[in-house]
Amino acid sequence: MDNRCHCAPSSDRFSNPILYNILSQMDNSKPNQNCLNYNSIPHRCNCELRRTVCLKRPSEVCKEASAVLVKTVHFMKNLPAFNQMPPNDQFILLKSCWAPLFILGLAQEQVNFEVTDTPADSMLKRILLNRQESPDMESKQPTMSGVSKLRSCLKKFWSLDLSPKEYAYLKGTTIFNPDVPYLKAAVFVEGLQQEAQHALSAMVQLLHPGDQERFARILLTASMLQSITPSLLTELFFRPVIGQADLLELLVDMLFCR
Repeated sequence: MDNRCHCAPSSDRFSNPILYNILSQMDNSKPNQNCLNYNSIPHRCNCELRRTVCLKRPSEVCKEASAVLVKTVHFMKNLPAFNQMPPNDQFILLKSCWAPLFILGLAQEQVNFEVTDTPADSMLKRILLNRQESPDMESKQPTMSGVSKLRSCLKKFWSLDLSPKEYAYLKGTTIFNPDVPYLKAAVFVEGLQQEAQHALSAMVQLLHPGDQERFARILLTASMLQSITPSLLTELFFRPVIGQADLLELLVDMLFCR
């Protein structure tokens, strides 16, 4: 699939003729001395895949998301096997798994949310303030494509209607991932993941004895978690609350604060 933006800048010339004329006439006599080029001015992308979005009800949804995140960290802290691992391994696993665990929490708590287009400064305001967004800033903003992946994943989990125990064991298989690099206790972690998978399988058979494919469907749905980036979750649910603070540092403080 072609994810490039197909919003042609030339279309803005006709929708903003006055601004285009201003830009065209600025410093025409010195074209080689850093004159302002229209094509360098950031324009609002209307492509569905690249369209940046934000929460429609941030005060309510961010509060729900924060509660889910706190429960996520407490779940990890309350696992005896997790606490037996070296602190550096705990940090590595936290960094690698907080995002998928948080998504499982959103699914379990039935957190619904709506998004809307991100408010954009007018082109005239950008010209007057000589303000341009860096590509890094734009790439961090949540896009409709990323939100659609998240919604699709949540809907899949909701359709499975997992029990609290199924969620708990699935979270265990997610936390104890032996494939995460630089783990000192990788063998120990692998054993814990196998135990969690066996416990999940046994629970599925107990609760749904007639559904032989349910366990496979749960694992298949769980594989979708890795397609959703931590940066999407951070910018969408927590940036309005924490500002420019580093979310991972806050998570570390929560995890190691006894």
